[in-house]
Amino acid sequence: MSARPQRTRPNAGQWLGYAVLGRKLPDSMQDWVRRDLVGPGATPRHILRSMIPFLPIFIGFFVLFPGAIWLRASMVLLALLLALFYTAAYMDQNRARRLEIHGLPADLKSEKKTAELERERENYRRNH
Repeated sequence: MSARPQRTRPNAGQWLGYAVLGRKLPDSMQDWVRRDLVGPGATPRHILRSMIPFLPIFIGFFVLFPGAIWLRASMVLLALLLALFYTAAYMDQNRARRLEIHGLPADLKSEKKTAELERERENYRRNH
C-alpha cells in the first residue's frame, strides 16, 4: 500500500480553522501559509479573512435590530468600517503571530518587499 501524499493546500475545514480560529495547519502546508501571508495579494486576503468572524455580527445588526432599512444598513456600515480599521491597524501583528504559529520567521517579508529593502540599502551605501 502506498502512503497518501501530503496535502499542500488546506481543505475547507482546515481553512476555516486557520482563517477564523487561528489554528495551525500541518507542516506540509508551510509553503501555502507563507504564500498566503506574504505572497502577492496577502493584504486583501488578510482583510477578507479577518472579516469572516464579523459576519454573524453584521447579519445580527441588520436582522435583529428594529428600524428602517437605511438605519440598519448604516449600523452595519459603521461596524464594517470599524472592523476594517482595526483589521488594517493590527495586520502586521496578526501576520507575525500566524507566521510564528507555523514555525516561520515572524519578520518574514515578501520577495517584492525584500528586493525593495535591498535596493534602498544599496542606494544608501552608494550615497553615503
